[in-house]
Amino acid sequence: MLDIVITAFSDAFTAQTLILIVSGVFIGQFFGAIPGLSALTAIAIAVPLTYYFTPVGALAFLVSINKGGTVGGSVSAILMNTPGTPEAAATAFDGHPLAKQGKGLKALKMALFSSVTGDTLSDFVLFAVSAPLALIAIKMGPTEMLSVIVFALTIIASLVGRSMFKGLIAAFLGLLLATVGLDPEGGTSRFIFGMPDLMDGLPISAVGIGVLAMAEVLRQLVMLRGAAGDSHLPLSSERPEDKGLSWAEYRGTLRTILRSATIGTGIGALPGIGSSAAAFIGYNAAIRASKDPKSFGKGNIEGVAATEAANSSVVGANFIPLLSLGIPGNVAAALILGAFIVHGIQPGPHLMTDQGRLVYAMFAAMVIANGTNLILGYFGLRAFALAARAPAMVVFPTIGLVCLTGAFLTSGTFGLPLVVGFALIGYLMRALDFSFVTFIIGFVLGPSFELSFRQTVILADGEISYLFDRPIALVIFGLAAFALARTVWRHVAHARKPANT
Repeated sequence: MLDIVITAFSDAFTAQTLILIVSGVFIGQFFGAIPGLSALTAIAIAVPLTYYFTPVGALAFLVSINKGGTVGGSVSAILMNTPGTPEAAATAFDGHPLAKQGKGLKALKMALFSSVTGDTLSDFVLFAVSAPLALIAIKMGPTEMLSVIVFALTIIASLVGRSMFKGLIAAFLGLLLATVGLDPEGGTSRFIFGMPDLMDGLPISAVGIGVLAMAEVLRQLVMLRGAAGDSHLPLSSERPEDKGLSWAEYRGTLRTILRSATIGTGIGALPGIGSSAAAFIGYNAAIRASKDPKSFGKGNIEGVAATEAANSSVVGANFIPLLSLGIPGNVAAALILGAFIVHGIQPGPHLMTDQGRLVYAMFAAMVIANGTNLILGYFGLRAFALAARAPAMVVFPTIGLVCLTGAFLTSGTFGLPLVVGFALIGYLMRALDFSFVTFIIGFVLGPSFELSFRQTVILADGEISYLFDRPIALVIFGLAAFALARTVWRHVAHARKPANT
């Protein structure tokens, strides 16, 4: 075991992997800093590029982008009151008032240090629990895996977006599109409409770029919105104490950082809740624990520390269900799951035993990425502040061109109409308030869902009583049904309320 860990760490310290880690962190911070973009956009664009990397390099690159995006999102939230990423919205509550007081640079440094601290702690939890959970999960059969997938999609649909039913419809659409191509058992073609390019199914790169990146570009261009808020606030005043963050100030917020990191790690281990919820819960916990709760929202540095530690600690914890069960915790993990599959690797219970060297190399890359995040973030704050103020009419057409280029590199001319088509689907989903999160996760989990479902049907041999011999699966299916019934009841109760008043 120790030999595998040492070899894996040596894989992560190769020149190519280190270059990819540094590049990934930089790209993530850059995309995160620009309002309207995020690490998700960058990951969706980057997935096609990973075809040309080694598996270790590909995973290190994507994970680094994800980590960099959490740091970059705080830049525009603090300086412009316009969060670069959804999870940075709570950071603006105290970060922007600090910027108005001439303490923008101090707030940015606190966001950076607390983000890296929370992220690192979350990674260590991931290292500690992934292998034991995988040993438990490896004993699960296809029926249990089917129940876990159904439960995960139900929970994600109920937590993401305003309507669980729209979320479930989006998940079903994702599962349906995952069946495009050849039947893995019978070899018959499904939904290819006479196009040989669809024999291997819809490429995750085209779907991801279209729904996540190009759709957001279209939305931003339709809005014709450039940098908003107080975009000309200086980074700091001329006072030396406003330009830096002292050790005493960091140490004074350490309890808040650890509390938020614990909250974020717990939330991140559960599919679907996400970084935004973790940030707000961490922020509220900091207010309740503070001796001066009224100072929050007016420029309390602890507010910045609480939100950034919470949302960043979700990043590592999201990989717990991915590595142990093969279930992505959020869209970023779903895209990285797609990269696993592209390289012929199936995440899940057997990953730790079959690909232990790769997993530990990814762990090492995550630690290196945290250090890189700290260094690039510290010395690049001013550059990312300028990037946050870039005009939308320059940024988004450029990103759109990059999206189309990425699709062409992986799928040729066939990929271009696919990206445009899925961009329109993604745009309509946003306009109609359907969850693109559940759509992407449903699409990525489609093959696993189909395989588990078919195996369960064969094992059951048409007897519903088979489920009573699988108590774990029965309990998980029951939890999914309870979540669905609870949502239906809430909708019915809400609909009756006006009539009774």
